[in-house]
Amino acid sequence: MARKSLTSPEISPATLSLVLLVVLLSSSAIHAGHDYRDALRKSIMFFEGQRSGKLPPDQRLRWRRDSALRDGSSAGVSLHYLLLSFPATFRHSDFAFFTNFQVDLSGGYYDAGDNVKFGFPMAFTTTMLSWSVIDFGRTMGPELKNAVGAVRWGTDYLLKATAVPGVVFVQVGDAYSDHNCWERPEDMDTLRSVYKIDRAHPGSDVAGETAAALAAASIVFRKRDPAYSRRLLDRATRVFAFANRYRGAYSSSLYHAVCPFYCDFNGYQDELLWGAAWLHKASRKRVYREFIVKNEVVLRAGDTINEFGWDNKHAGINVLISKEVLMGKAEYFESFKQNADEFICSILPGISHPQVQYSRGGLLVKTGGSNMQHVTSLSFLLLAYSNYLSHARKVVPCGELTASPSLLRQVAKRQVDYILGDNPLGMSYMVGYGQRFPRRIHHRGSSVPSVSAHPARIGCKEGSRYFLSPNPNPNLLVGAVVGGPNVTDAFPDSRPYFVQSEPTTYINAPLVGLLGYFSTHSSWR
Repeated sequence: MARKSLTSPEISPATLSLVLLVVLLSSSAIHAGHDYRDALRKSIMFFEGQRSGKLPPDQRLRWRRDSALRDGSSAGVSLHYLLLSFPATFRHSDFAFFTNFQVDLSGGYYDAGDNVKFGFPMAFTTTMLSWSVIDFGRTMGPELKNAVGAVRWGTDYLLKATAVPGVVFVQVGDAYSDHNCWERPEDMDTLRSVYKIDRAHPGSDVAGETAAALAAASIVFRKRDPAYSRRLLDRATRVFAFANRYRGAYSSSLYHAVCPFYCDFNGYQDELLWGAAWLHKASRKRVYREFIVKNEVVLRAGDTINEFGWDNKHAGINVLISKEVLMGKAEYFESFKQNADEFICSILPGISHPQVQYSRGGLLVKTGGSNMQHVTSLSFLLLAYSNYLSHARKVVPCGELTASPSLLRQVAKRQVDYILGDNPLGMSYMVGYGQRFPRRIHHRGSSVPSVSAHPARIGCKEGSRYFLSPNPNPNLLVGAVVGGPNVTDAFPDSRPYFVQSEPTTYINAPLVGLLGYFSTHSSWR
């Protein structure tokens, strides 16, 4: 396959080692150490603050209340559609007394500081929470139970969103209506419009990611709840088949609803490979291995290898599949390992690709909004790959540099430490961790008085005074990691600067795995 070459200026091993050392150790102050176990606990607790629907009795963030309980009630699925589309599955006699199904889409997660449920980033969040548990769950101690619970909150919703064959409900809430208001989710009166993809309006990107999430989660529950695991895997199989058969980008089918918020700028091809990779890992079926090998070039597995996030899965695909190569089980996937090696070289300090920078304080920086999503996702891949390399007793050749598993772990740990406070501002970018952290995050529920503190309804525009207030948020969204500082290490602790002050579920999901590992392996080596 054609692969992009990564070029960099000639640099001596001694100079390169110095550059790496400076970036790894640079900080306004070197802290004695961090309580990674506490940070792990809080990073998982954040997801409870993002819950939509009926909250369980063991809800730990008590300032939240039930919300959006009627989501999906406006999205009836017609009997006519089901009978025409799936005659072998549904019969007229099954629906003698019904003309429409009412869809229950309560539950799931709000993606960030608003009250919309976007299916694409929610599915990616669920995939990464599952991968965190699969690779690092054994080091999470008592927090493993909560991490698994966070996965299940996501998959319970995704099962609802995929309950109708040939349909995936991909969004609840009109983003324009929602963003025109500043109100807590418990008071929502904005449009709860429901958007779906189907055969006539395909969305292989969001369907492929949903299949990946369900397949990955089936591994999490394989021994914990075998019946639930089988249900997840069966649904993943069906959703992937739908995504592959009816190819297209959901941004084309639902442009005015999903863009510019979660437009798929990268195309749907990577999600098909990503979904197949997780289904192969979960099912071990030959059909998915053959799909990956056959479609590697067609679906551009080697493209943009230093990208990984809710929109671009390329680096994740290569790292995930490479594990089998490093374990000596899949020589036919060798090109994916080559891509993974190039990915590693493309983000290391001193030799990184021009699209990857490091601030003077040592933070990995990429162009675009919410930089911490890149920091946590790419650091997760560094750590996962370092473990795969360690077990295989391998290193990554990067020109004159040999990148050992230890080096990869050091780079990943440096990013985690930056988030927790080892940075020029001496600020933790996780709410509730450390003495100094963001107090005015861009988050409706956190910034508006809670229902217990202010039982009366706070309307759409009434909340504006809280958005504009210079006061700290009244409700701590414990564990939330914000978009973070820019390339100059500057950070405005201000709600209007949403690119830097807004938390997201897909920032925290990979961080759960990172913190799980470092809570047990806190030394540099």
